[in-house]
Amino acid sequence: MSSPTPQRAPFPVRVFGGPTALFDYGGLRFLADPTFDGPGEHPAPAVTLTKTAGPDGSPADLGRVDVVLLSHDEHADNLDTSGRALLADVPLTLTTPGGGERLGARATGLADWQSIELERRDGGPGTVTVTGVPAIHGPGAREDVEPIAGEVVGFVLTGEGLPTVYVSGDNASLDAVEDIAERFAPVDTALLFAGAPRFPGLFGGEVIVLDSAQAARAAKLLDAGRVVPVHYDSWAHFTEGRDELATAFAAAGLADRVDFGVRG
Repeated sequence: MSSPTPQRAPFPVRVFGGPTALFDYGGLRFLADPTFDGPGEHPAPAVTLTKTAGPDGSPADLGRVDVVLLSHDEHADNLDTSGRALLADVPLTLTTPGGGERLGARATGLADWQSIELERRDGGPGTVTVTGVPAIHGPGAREDVEPIAGEVVGFVLTGEGLPTVYVSGDNASLDAVEDIAERFAPVDTALLFAGAPRFPGLFGGEVIVLDSAQAARAAKLLDAGRVVPVHYDSWAHFTEGRDELATAFAAAGLADRVDFGVRG
């Protein structure tokens, strides 16, 4: 396999714990699912979410943020109180169609396969294209899952001379990943939400986001050159962590594809 060109070479991804990650792309700074609250409980309609560890950093560490990629706004482990406050200072939040209506004028909802063009800030040609892609926050069909777990969206970023980047959001469906791979593979960098979160009273205790073995399978479907796992620590309902991810990717022959990002 030839070395990547400089434009498509892996770029740093800073991870803060939970699903929150920061990266630069096309001269724009993207932040995924901001969660900066400290440990504590977050009551939700069906369950209580318990945060067990604070973030590796704060909003003050971010610098300029141009775009928030928000998989959904209804759960505190993806958008907490501090993260919600941060949105007021960000020019654009991309999220679900429903979230776009709830979050105000600076938020835009993306339906499946709907794209938005963003002006680059790196002097490169063309634009950055962000495409909303399918995500299902639980096992089974979307029409069965969404009334319980809510609407979720993933994102694919593309641009001339730039790597293809997939941000999965809280997705548990490998069928959705296969559909995305048919349109966008090979993916240069995949930020895969994992952690095998589950609740005994929801969906029979089945995972509502990818487990570690499923994340490795998703990486193969996407032909991902690099996988940055997120959404596997700092919350009590995550049942698999970094060790399980490393083991699963090694078992799949993909140990060299995993990049756990820059912490703090």
